[in-house]
Amino acid sequence: ILQCHTDNHEAKKRLGHVTVVVVGGTGDLARKYLWQGFFQLYADQIGKGHTFSFYGGGLSPTEKGTPLLFGILKELACPPELSAERCTLVKDQFLHLSKYHQLKTTEDYEKLSQQIKQQLGQEGMVEAGRLFYLSVPAFAYADIAEKINNTCRPPSDAWLRVVLEKPFGHDLYSAQALDKKLSDQLKEKEMYRIDHYLGKKVVSKILPFRKENKKLLDPIWNKHHIERIEIVLKETLDAKGRIQFYDQYGVIRDVLQNHLTEVMTLMLMNLPANLSNSMEILQNKLNFLASLQHVDNSNAVVGQYQAYNGEVQEELNKTKDYFSLTPTFAGVVIHVDNAQYEGIPIFMTSGKALDERVSYARVLFKNDVFCIQDPNNVQCKSKQIIFYLGHGNLQYPAILISKNLFKPELVSSGDWKEVTEYKDVNVLGLPLSDYYIQSPVTPREAYCELISHVFFGRKDSFISAEGLLASWAFWTPLLEGLSRVFPRVYPGGEANGNLLNFQLQGHQVAFSHEAVVNIINPGAKDNFQVMQGKYRSSEMVSAWAQELVERLASDLLLAAEEAIREEGQFHLALSGGSSPVALLRALALNLYTFPWRNTHIWQVDERCVPHTETGSNFRSIHDLLLQHIRIPYFNIHPMPVHLTQRLCVEEDGGPALYEKEINKHVNGSSFHYILLGVGQDGHTASLFQDTKLENDEERLVILTESPIKPHQRMSLTFTAINRARRVGVLIMGKSKHELVSQLSRIKGESSKYPITKVQPKTGTLIWYIDYDALLG
Repeated sequence: ILQCHTDNHEAKKRLGHVTVVVVGGTGDLARKYLWQGFFQLYADQIGKGHTFSFYGGGLSPTEKGTPLLFGILKELACPPELSAERCTLVKDQFLHLSKYHQLKTTEDYEKLSQQIKQQLGQEGMVEAGRLFYLSVPAFAYADIAEKINNTCRPPSDAWLRVVLEKPFGHDLYSAQALDKKLSDQLKEKEMYRIDHYLGKKVVSKILPFRKENKKLLDPIWNKHHIERIEIVLKETLDAKGRIQFYDQYGVIRDVLQNHLTEVMTLMLMNLPANLSNSMEILQNKLNFLASLQHVDNSNAVVGQYQAYNGEVQEELNKTKDYFSLTPTFAGVVIHVDNAQYEGIPIFMTSGKALDERVSYARVLFKNDVFCIQDPNNVQCKSKQIIFYLGHGNLQYPAILISKNLFKPELVSSGDWKEVTEYKDVNVLGLPLSDYYIQSPVTPREAYCELISHVFFGRKDSFISAEGLLASWAFWTPLLEGLSRVFPRVYPGGEANGNLLNFQLQGHQVAFSHEAVVNIINPGAKDNFQVMQGKYRSSEMVSAWAQELVERLASDLLLAAEEAIREEGQFHLALSGGSSPVALLRALALNLYTFPWRNTHIWQVDERCVPHTETGSNFRSIHDLLLQHIRIPYFNIHPMPVHLTQRLCVEEDGGPALYEKEINKHVNGSSFHYILLGVGQDGHTASLFQDTKLENDEERLVILTESPIKPHQRMSLTFTAINRARRVGVLIMGKSKHELVSQLSRIKGESSKYPITKVQPKTGTLIWYIDYDALLG
């Protein structure tokens, strides 16, 4: 039976009567956690000046809901600090103060408000506040908030607090819409968005631990000492019985976007000067979330336990040929874009139907000791700090610090203790005797902690609107990208073996082992290798997308090595748009073999937006490639679209400046390699069908106009492109199939398709076309 305790803080508000309304009061969450938390709150507050009344609200009529509610309340556990006799008395009082109330229509809420006022009047009580806990699906929040706002607000001198359970939206856009609807009815200070992980004792201890050990942690809490960070929540349970909810959300929305992101933020955000200042904590959280590097499909692996799809078909009444893409396992690598944590991989992972139930956050430090004789010496072992949330080998929550790191300070508040008796178990590679261990004196259930915090108005343990939207802004691009990815099927439990292991490759991740269970039958894709042929009288290389990109990266490497042998430098010009994205990622993985030190990166074209904006082509090159490689700063040549605080103004002479820079560095203004893409309308670089070039035939760089926003562009001309030693044209995706077919029929140049004007005078042209574009 669940047991918990609440804080014994003195209430920092006027004493009086508090009305608690649990909307959804006979549901599963209320039965398992919420009523136990409110009973504990009541037991803790008896005799401290507050009076209470408790309502369990539900859609059922009174005659049906009342026995359900009291069946739940009679099973509540006694707090261990109360004697059996005292507990009986307190429980009887709690039952006497509790009542079921149907809450379905506006009239039902009006009746509840009248009942509260009537009770206050009859007993001559002053109202302190009203606490509504919405233990209902998120789609009902806005409607209930409107009813509370219109009918159930307390007087202006009493507080209103409304607790909201996750999920808070499905992605950034739905979260914004939900926030707008709720903020029309409730003030931000009245909303308590609950993430029960923030009520876990170890999670709530992360910031105090960092603060108490600041002098010891400051020298090592950075990229020079931390090797990696792991944030893990493994479950043995499946999703059976919860499929209707789970199939809409999946593991990333269910666990990573909220619980594990909060843990990561507390571990790595800047320490606030004052741990009780919730505004400072919020601002530091937002600053950290803003520093996270963009994640996409290349930073994640996903899986699905084998029985899941059958459960979906059964519970959602789907046909036998239906296949759900919802992941039940995810592994993600995250990187932080700041000087303190740059380059440290943060592995975040969670899954259902795994081999054990355990949750922890681990900071693994680099070990610079080289042991000649005794590898079992404590100085030779792993250096790590583990925020252990429970279950697994240890079974109890704790903070563990390996003894070869430092001896931590023990908080003097009395609710934590140092553990000195060790069980014969290992935790993440070390026996317990190799750790300093701190653990809560009395473990408390998370919901009990958070209910207490709501009562005392402590906002620091809850999710703010800004923090929520910042988290969704980070995760939504990945979720959108994964919506079309087939998860790897795994059998579940111990049988998973090594199937879900994943490894870091540069800044990307991939499964370490080949899948033994394929969810897509082998088809035509398996029958093709890289092919070479002719296209528009020039050389063509074709393959499936991944092999094609690898071949292009290999060809670029050969071209670079040849140019450096002959001239000592390699000048590479990259176009913008979606075409080069996969290639840039592949090049970033080759950072150890590619001769970046002797390579100059130029732009083929640029949008007239600041380089810091996401729409900038240079920003894409920077984020996908430049920040992952060691290239001299002066070898990077962004197009000067932003001069004298203006964008692409002709009088500022941006094209002439770039042309001058090309002439200065590039021998004969002839790039060694220019990589182009092709739009569906046939444009290449930022040269469109209507681009006027007659008067600029000898110019290398010009300003152009695009038919789509942003309209203003800067681009190399055909003169510059056709002087190149090699020109590669990369075309990928089924959406380009019609274009590839049209171009194959055109002989020579066509004003409708600017790409046809790419005809190197002395260099070579190679088309790289994937099978989706070639075959449709």
